[in-house]
Amino acid sequence: MALNNNKSKRALLSGSALALIGTMLTPAAIQAADGESVLKEKCLACHTQTGDPEAPYSRISQQRKTPEGWHMTINRMQRLNGLYITAEEKQAVIKFLSDTQGLAPSETAPFRYVLEQKPNVVEEVDPAYVEMCARCHSNARFGLQRRTLEEWQLHVNSHMAINPTTELHALARDRSWYDIAYNDTAPKLAMDYAFNDPAWKQWQKMAKPELAGRWSVAGYMPGKGDYSATMTVTETANDQFSVTIAGHYADGTPLQGSGSAKSFAGYEWRASLTVDGVKMRQVLAAAEDGSSMTGRMFRSAHDEIGGELKAMQGTAVVALSPSAIKQGQTQEITIIGSGLKGSVSLGAGVQVVKVLSRSADRVVVLAKASGSATTGMRDVRVGNSKAAAQLAVYDHVARVDVTPNESIARIGGNGGKLPKVQSHYRALAYSAGADGKPGTDDDMRLGYMPALWSLQPFDEAAAHENDLKYAGTIDGNGIFTPGDAGLNPERKYSTNNVGNLKVVAQVLDGDNAVEGEAHLLVTVPVFIKRAIQ
Repeated sequence: MALNNNKSKRALLSGSALALIGTMLTPAAIQAADGESVLKEKCLACHTQTGDPEAPYSRISQQRKTPEGWHMTINRMQRLNGLYITAEEKQAVIKFLSDTQGLAPSETAPFRYVLEQKPNVVEEVDPAYVEMCARCHSNARFGLQRRTLEEWQLHVNSHMAINPTTELHALARDRSWYDIAYNDTAPKLAMDYAFNDPAWKQWQKMAKPELAGRWSVAGYMPGKGDYSATMTVTETANDQFSVTIAGHYADGTPLQGSGSAKSFAGYEWRASLTVDGVKMRQVLAAAEDGSSMTGRMFRSAHDEIGGELKAMQGTAVVALSPSAIKQGQTQEITIIGSGLKGSVSLGAGVQVVKVLSRSADRVVVLAKASGSATTGMRDVRVGNSKAAAQLAVYDHVARVDVTPNESIARIGGNGGKLPKVQSHYRALAYSAGADGKPGTDDDMRLGYMPALWSLQPFDEAAAHENDLKYAGTIDGNGIFTPGDAGLNPERKYSTNNVGNLKVVAQVLDGDNAVEGEAHLLVTVPVFIKRAIQ
């Protein structure tokens, strides 16, 4: 809570007073209440009505956040201030606040990686925020909030009230941290992440995309590979949906799943599914015109294991698997899309030898690239549907990037409550461009390719500590599993199984092998996991 009148209010909520409020505000008292009614019943025990129709609630109406941001706020009110609220009431309030005080698509776009729980993203942070905010939080943590200047300043006070040792941390204790935070950082946050950004007001006035319907989906799942599917979405209540998904992985293995979803702010899609017996989550953003949704699908219990997902409605080519063909090569290519009717064209110099199978959402062809076909990107057509620069014709693989280039895995398990946090890698291949030199701006992206995976010590210290033996293993799908948590008597000083490793991918291109590498730090568990770190 901020260092203002709310501090005294918090004191009044201790002991019997808090118990009394919990008794008065029972679920029965607000049966069938909507989000705003729940807010009035539960939140106004501490917050006040301002009398301003544009900002009716103190400390609430002066902020805008994503669904995850509002969820974290309510969790904090429960944990620190004794808020009693049922799961159903909490969801109603999150929905109401996300719809009325959310973020526009353009505001969330730079930070969607954290909403999608995408691991191992290296952020570029404004130097003004590096020492003041980013030493504890990700850039996305404050980048996904909008507050008035007064509210940003109260937020500084809240930090001091809840975490009074903030000024004593490294990078804070040798300067006037509070004065800088309050007088310099808060005004900058109010300017960079302004509460009254016109993008939100414009988005509120726009017609919202229609999310119910039949979607053609293309995605990737570690250990399984590329997949294509049809996702059927049926609205069951206001902005609530039932979802079924059915399709195939690239090797022909079937994919089946079902579950439910909700939308927030007109475009934020959150789904919980069971796919092939595994509980999964989808975090997607719908395009303003409703033609597509993009984001990530990942395991509920291991959000690091997942991949990008793209869904489209209407007639369209969504993706190709694989997305490159070598001169003189014959191979199968799967075209994923919707409304895929008519003849198939893969561009100049690439012949469709045979259509192996087809449906409205998936066409598998046997393709052959002429040995004399010029290198470069080709448009792909199926009937009237066209995808520009979708297929690469190349002469040889010139370079391989391992993604992610910088990554973290975390030891765990071994009888403890915290599971291991794995890390997953893919080999992204390129051919040299017109200059014939790999690693320059004109290199042509060929897409992800199969690779042989191995590990090496990252440096001499890692070799000396035998990190390669203890820190973990990597399988043929590029999934790294770290070692067990806890002390290891085999290691020097019985230390744990952390380590500093190099991940190596070897892509075979005929008789040649092209290697790429990435840095992997195997470290200790995270004991507190938040929706937005």
